[in-house]
Amino acid sequence: MPEDEPPHGTILTNARIVTPDGVHHGDLHIADGKITTAAAGDEIDLAGRYVVPGFVDMHVHGGAGASYQRPDRARRAASFHLAHGTTTTMASLVTGDERELADAVTGLADLAADGVIAGIHLEGPYLSRDRCGAHDPALLRAPDLAEFRRLVRLGRGHVRMITLAPELPGALDLVREAAGSGVIAAVGHTEAAGDTVRAAFAAGARVATHLFNAMRPLHHREGGPVAAALNDPRVTVELINDGVHVEPAVARLAFAAAGPRVALITDAMAAAGMGDGDYRLGVMDVQVRGGRATLAGGTTIAGSTITMADAFRRAVTDVGIPIEDAVRAASLTPARALGVADRCGSLEPGKDADLAVLDGDLRVLQVMKQGTIVPRARILGDN
Repeated sequence: MPEDEPPHGTILTNARIVTPDGVHHGDLHIADGKITTAAAGDEIDLAGRYVVPGFVDMHVHGGAGASYQRPDRARRAASFHLAHGTTTTMASLVTGDERELADAVTGLADLAADGVIAGIHLEGPYLSRDRCGAHDPALLRAPDLAEFRRLVRLGRGHVRMITLAPELPGALDLVREAAGSGVIAAVGHTEAAGDTVRAAFAAGARVATHLFNAMRPLHHREGGPVAAALNDPRVTVELINDGVHVEPAVARLAFAAAGPRVALITDAMAAAGMGDGDYRLGVMDVQVRGGRATLAGGTTIAGSTITMADAFRRAVTDVGIPIEDAVRAASLTPARALGVADRCGSLEPGKDADLAVLDGDLRVLQVMKQGTIVPRARILGDN
């Protein structure tokens, strides 16, 4: 092919392309699985539909009846979320004993090597019993550097994040160990006061796990983890925007305070896309009624049943933020937090052609991963 001739690919024409600075009407060129400045080839007229970057979910436990706790079923969960627009997904594990976590990390490392998941997130086991949420308190333990190093080794470079309570003995040492080994340390499931959380951020922690949930609440005399995270420009704050974990008015405050540092997450468990019923989250029994997941026989929330498409749409329709800010929170901000923004998170030339086409109601019509259309048959349930 002559040097001045554009590569053969696909052109999405007549699209409303959503970027971090607004919505632009035009064409999107794709070739060799990448977004490019020019391409020749097939044209697809989108008739004014939205094109957004593929969603990046940095905290998700499963979906379509499958849990990442079971690596043999993890492809089903990843496929479900992919079909709903999540083109980059972490695999989050809840607290387990040493053997269970080791086995899960070993299996998920293979899937990460295959590109099915972007990495592994250890939510626990070094969490506060007072803020354990849906984690089995009997399995929680103090930070253990030897165990952490063993899990990182078993993960073969794919353990990307660990959530821990910074007030536990040895927690700050583990934060430093994580930061030094390329693992994101996240503060969560914590009863810590603000000064302790600030010390964790100073030691290298860079994420607040599902802000407001499973942590000491904000108080005007002791801001705790919420104020510490919202005030630190280095920290990405996760937000479960399902209308259950955080009401829209509070989500609006988070966006007002942290803006480009807010990362929408699902914290979805196996019930996502499956409807009401009885499920498991790790070793815990979970019941889903009316789309709300709680520990069986109680009121403790046990993750969500949403997709990132849901979280994104609610950010616009319920929280009331501009679509470009919602796209940033669902794609670019988590991509930056995970260190993968060089290949995904926005619709820029040179990045992977990971994207979703949305209708006027912001519902997913089509998904593309590295320039390949994801078959609609892989969508299970409504988004």
